[in-house]
Amino acid sequence: MPSIYKHADLNTRKTWFLITIFLLFIIAVGWLFSYLLGSSAILYFAVFLSIAMSITSYWFSDKIVLAMSHATPVTMKENPELYRIVENLCITAGLPMPKIYIINERQLNAFATGRNKNHAVVAITQGLLERLNKTELEGVIAHELSHIGNRDILLSTVIVVFAGTVALLADLFLRISFFSGGRRDSRNGNVGALLMILGIVAAILAPVAATLIRLAISRKREFLADADGALLTRYPEGLASALEKIDADMTPMRRAAHNATAHLFIDSPFNERQSHNWFVRLFQTHPPVQERIKALRDIQV
Repeated sequence: MPSIYKHADLNTRKTWFLITIFLLFIIAVGWLFSYLLGSSAILYFAVFLSIAMSITSYWFSDKIVLAMSHATPVTMKENPELYRIVENLCITAGLPMPKIYIINERQLNAFATGRNKNHAVVAITQGLLERLNKTELEGVIAHELSHIGNRDILLSTVIVVFAGTVALLADLFLRISFFSGGRRDSRNGNVGALLMILGIVAAILAPVAATLIRLAISRKREFLADADGALLTRYPEGLASALEKIDADMTPMRRAAHNATAHLFIDSPFNERQSHNWFVRLFQTHPPVQERIKALRDIQV
């Protein structure tokens, strides 16, 4: 497993690589469909969209995630004990104090977001705040602070915007392909038909590919954040016990659960049943909780 510093640097490179790939991908798709439909306006729109969404994903993706989760800020005056827990852990980790948000849901869950450690947010559900003891709550918050320190938050939050954009564009292009005959003149009808088929295939597979990338990144980062969080509190059992309670909690998340943001949470907000089938696990947003708990209890501090 790479060191914390190597992981953080790798996340920074992954983020910029992802933004570059996204730019090129959207422009390439725009060119394909502008060719198929014989309209250069589609290409111009794709260039504009790719740039606009890249800027939005960097500067505003955290606000989008918080709005989707219906999270509200909490002040020190409103919850001084929670603030002291976060502040003490931040001092230990050498991190600036993040903003703290509460999600008005009974499910036990939490996530971190933001573009960097100086503009970070930790969001926890009301249920988690009420039903975990202090050491368990410290374990969960330490886990989320580790995501901030490891620079997981920008990469994970940017993926929310990109995956959502790719899915919307794929749906749009798929509809256009079905309702348009494309460019079918006698000179290049065969080429146009082939590109039309490729366009439909790309439109179907694009959101699947975006989902697989999102899930793969999520699963790897959770184990490292668990380990770093346990080292931060010097008490792995706190997070292990919290994960046991989170895993046993079957309370549905009514408003804040979205496919695009599920990978951000400490555990899936959809209460997914764990499966030993490799294909099913491929589409799960998190590694099996029992594996995470075992890894935590094997840590020597």
